[in-house]
Amino acid sequence: MHRGHVVSQGPLSLAHVWQQPPRLLIVDAACPSWARVCSNLCEALQNFFSLACSLEGPTRVPLFSMYVVQSRHECILPFVQVKGNFVRLQACISELRLVPREGICQQKSCLNLAVQDGLQQFKQHSRHTMVSAAPSSPSVEITVLTCQPGKDIVKQLEGELQNTDMVSLRRLQVTEISKGDGPESVDSLWPSEAPAEELSTEECSILGTDIELQVIENDTVSIESFFKAWLQDSGTDQEHLHLLLPSRCFSSFSSARSEPMCLKCDLQERLLNPALLPGTAESPGGDFSYQMAPQSAASRYRLRVIKALESSGVCESVTYGLPFIIRPTSCWQLDWDELETNQQRFHALCHSLQKRQWLLLAKGEPPSPGPSQNGPASTFYIIFPSSSLTMLVKAVATCELLLPNSFPMPPEDPPEDILRSMENTLDGLEVASTYNPLQIKSCLYEHLRSILSKPQGPLSSGRELRPPRQVGRLHPQRARATVPPLPLVPSLPPSRAPKMPAAKKASSEPVLLLSDDEEQLF
Repeated sequence: MHRGHVVSQGPLSLAHVWQQPPRLLIVDAACPSWARVCSNLCEALQNFFSLACSLEGPTRVPLFSMYVVQSRHECILPFVQVKGNFVRLQACISELRLVPREGICQQKSCLNLAVQDGLQQFKQHSRHTMVSAAPSSPSVEITVLTCQPGKDIVKQLEGELQNTDMVSLRRLQVTEISKGDGPESVDSLWPSEAPAEELSTEECSILGTDIELQVIENDTVSIESFFKAWLQDSGTDQEHLHLLLPSRCFSSFSSARSEPMCLKCDLQERLLNPALLPGTAESPGGDFSYQMAPQSAASRYRLRVIKALESSGVCESVTYGLPFIIRPTSCWQLDWDELETNQQRFHALCHSLQKRQWLLLAKGEPPSPGPSQNGPASTFYIIFPSSSLTMLVKAVATCELLLPNSFPMPPEDPPEDILRSMENTLDGLEVASTYNPLQIKSCLYEHLRSILSKPQGPLSSGRELRPPRQVGRLHPQRARATVPPLPLVPSLPPSRAPKMPAAKKASSEPVLLLSDDEEQLF
């Protein structure tokens, strides 16, 4: 996960080159359910790509392709780099809006053909192009978005893909959009999701574990939140953070000399840094806690807890930077017993801190301290527990950063008439029990789209957008994908828990066929 070399020991950040996989989205546009989700899906995609194309720093979605499936499968967007291609992505979404919403329901799904065709297209793209945005991402993540029962789609795909070459597949996920047509999920702090755990133990043993299943609500916020997860680093190759606890007590520095208890954690962003978006940062320099300084693959963040603080004894004005969520690691390289013990210790720490109403003060340590005495300045952090299996970490000021301020206490209460007038003013305000950011919109998407839609320098006259499709049918005569579809292979009898074995390398490679759009890219 962490690449390169350490350049500074600044505030905690996701200071690494993002190793995000290419994404292939397969939209199951089966009628009549497609009519219910089309508008919400297209709006969510447009909002998502306005963010993904605008974010500065490392590319979080390096490559993207989209297929649509009705009576047949069709690639409406071959693999393209996301950054710098907003106009093309927007044209693809416009074409998706024109997919027929009424018609005869298909008798046999072509989803497996779209998966096979997409995998071959990705292999050809990787072989014949220089994928500079993701040089170490040899595998693709495929998401099948459907309104049909997700469990049925999983069973269908597992049966039909048994003999498919899955070497270049990192993950295959089926996401079911529920049939509910209620208002947007803004009452809770985050849209509700029904993850793969919805499947019973018996069903999981039959379906196997190669294909993940997730259920989301049919509203723009929920669908958009699903795509936003692509902006987060969800890699499990290595834990991100080592939280070092004194083995005996929190009260002295001397206890840190004994062997500390190490909790292995993962870091997750709570929100996007506004300084990485054009026209939204308050200061030209942005928030320096999000500097993307590369780190080595062998390094991990180390936070050493030096003392406990009473929760009422920390002033919000001395914390700075954007917060991070820390949670028990899910690194696959750790054995199961170690993962379970680590999670139980993390849970016990959260529970004990909440019970005592304590926070933790921690000091950032370099991954591998060298002999030099003049190392980088230390950064300190406050760790806040929660009732869930997560904690919040924020940087806290030290004496060198603090500016003098005075906070004089008023000598007496305000005059009665002034106080009464102010009370009447406050009585006119609506009172909410919590702050829900999903209910507050800043018109950011519209702002970003207006910037991205402006011409970015001279455009090639040959790189024209394809004309919109005719409403009522897909175009069977156009070669939309960069490669011909894979031929169907006879299925073997399904096993109890079918896996996806890698097929032997074919003796002859398929010929690379380019669509009109792709020819103009080379």
